[in-house]
Parts: sequence; structure tokens; C-alpha cells
Amino acid sequence: MTLHDRYGTRVLGFDNAHAIKPPKKFKYAGRVLANDHQHRQAHDKGRPYEYVNAHQLLQDFFAAVDHALGKEHDQ
Repeated sequence: MTLHDRYGTRVLGFDNAHAIKPPKKFKYAGRVLANDHQHRQAHDKGRPYEYVNAHQLLQDFFAAVDHALGKEHDQ
């Protein structure tokens, strides 16, 4: 799931389409790469996201949308 600006640039996204690469300081064999991850900014390479279930994913995505749009509020 992604949020794009009016020019088609991704603002944020949650996906599992590819693994994210760990920072270069972790160069050891046998590492497990996370597939579930989120991109918090347009050029963010991705940060691990712990998928629990579809309901939680939707809640997390729309909370991130509110944050990206500056519409954080108490619930």
C-alpha cells in the first residue's frame, strides 16, 4: 500500500515485494533479510515492519498517512 503525491512520487508505503538490504556494516553470511517493510519517505530504502494481520496493517498504514499529512490527532 502506498501514498503518492499529486506528481506520482511515493510519499510512504508498506510492502513486501522485495527484501530490504541491511546497512553495509552488517556484512555477514547467513543473514535473513526482511521482506515486510515500510518506506517512510520518498527515497527511504525501507525499514522492517512486523506484519501481524491485515487489520493491524490497515491501522498502521492510515496512522502513517495521517502522520505524513501532518494530521496526527488523539484517538
